[in-house]
Amino acid sequence: MGSYDDRDGSIWMDGDLTPWREAKVHILTHALHYGSSVFEGERAYGGRIFKSREHSQRLLDSGRMMDIPIPYTLSEIEAAKAETLAASGLSDAYVRAICWRGSGDDMGVASARNPVHMAVAVWAWGAYYGDAKMQGARLDISKWKRPSPETIPCFAKAAGLYMICTMAKHQAEARGCSDALMFDYRGYVAEATGANVFFVKDGKVHTPKPDCFLNGITRQTVIGMLQARGVEVVERHIQPDELDDMEQCWLTGTAAEVTPVGQIGEHTFEVGALTRSIAEEYEKLVRA
Repeated sequence: MGSYDDRDGSIWMDGDLTPWREAKVHILTHALHYGSSVFEGERAYGGRIFKSREHSQRLLDSGRMMDIPIPYTLSEIEAAKAETLAASGLSDAYVRAICWRGSGDDMGVASARNPVHMAVAVWAWGAYYGDAKMQGARLDISKWKRPSPETIPCFAKAAGLYMICTMAKHQAEARGCSDALMFDYRGYVAEATGANVFFVKDGKVHTPKPDCFLNGITRQTVIGMLQARGVEVVERHIQPDELDDMEQCWLTGTAAEVTPVGQIGEHTFEVGALTRSIAEEYEKLVRA
């Protein structure tokens, strides 16, 4: 589809639909220099954004945690997303809502006097990991770790928190992998760069306890699906040396949806029946 700054269509910016190529910010926008922005990634299926209100509420929560007071209500955010999706003409689409500190009287670390802006963009986006949804993704193991909650509001979906993810994914792709698994600051298994992780062992599903990283909306949805089936889900700290004993693995996220994993570093996993059936059930759920 070409560069993201050179497309047809419109982007919602502070209440107005702006021609895509004209949706710009000033070079001294605070978020560009200091990462002062929060965002949501969402998917629409059949013209309906899945878990839309939950995403809008998380955007507001992220803004509060990052001291970025978002000047829109949940209902106004919902209306902006609906307007932009309708204007796109797309039925199945990716929806990006973002709020940021703009340019204003402050251009140092502090930015309390700078206005907070919001934008919504919608575009077509297929499988995040390509054919890995069928074959199983291959993951590197990152040298970068998820930070302690004492260092930053780690439960916010904030732009600055993703720089270590970007570096980890660049390294993974250079090694021929789709993504990277990250450990947390204590050395426990945490998540991939933009997706949560699940493992299967002896009929039980194990997933890292989200005490220093985002408890994803897709993650919560899949846990509910598993529990409704009567599958035991164990949320706990997982040591890296336990990966050898895990039988199946998958990732969850708005972009990733439910993606099987075939390999993490030297550890291999079967793309088994539970993995495939959860992926299929999730696909049915989002289109219900």
